[in-house]
Amino acid sequence: MSRIQLERQISAARQAELGLDRWPIWEKGIATFPWTYDASETCYLLEGEVVVTPQGGEPVTISAGDLATFPAGMRCTWQITTPLRKHYQFA
Repeated sequence: MSRIQLERQISAARQAELGLDRWPIWEKGIATFPWTYDASETCYLLEGEVVVTPQGGEPVTISAGDLATFPAGMRCTWQITTPLRKHYQFA
């Protein structure tokens, strides 16, 4: 299975290239829950921090300013450590 792809602290130019301002926003408070990706998702964290642990894999910390892509079929646990606000897009 593919891994989480992570771009740390992307630039304003990269944000514009992706058209992030047109993506929906999702918000969630501090929580821990299992998740399975039915489709590939790319998200950009506007605020907060989350530790995503893929099943059988190592935890990945994603913070405000980071862009992450999760592959379809990935099973993982989300542990939101600081309230989260993110742009997201499914492929």
